[in-house]
Amino acid sequence: MRTTQVNIYQAKAKLSALLERALAGETIFIARAGKPLARLAPVATARGASRSGVRLGGLARKRLRLAPDFHAPVRDEDLLDA
Repeated sequence: MRTTQVNIYQAKAKLSALLERALAGETIFIARAGKPLARLAPVATARGASRSGVRLGGLARKRLRLAPDFHAPVRDEDLLDA
């Protein structure tokens, strides 16, 4: 596996190219004054992750159900009771 260190200025100037390299498996370290500050890495997609990016693990995946009116607007009267 290849490892590369770039300074912050280079990272800003070539972010798209660095992202492609990280997605290809290269480890990219972003440094300030030669000291690594951060590592650029792809986000791992876990098994069971939904398209919305919300992951429900274990038994909750099968038990969680939203009410049909979950996204309905809240009435003013309900807000005043809080």
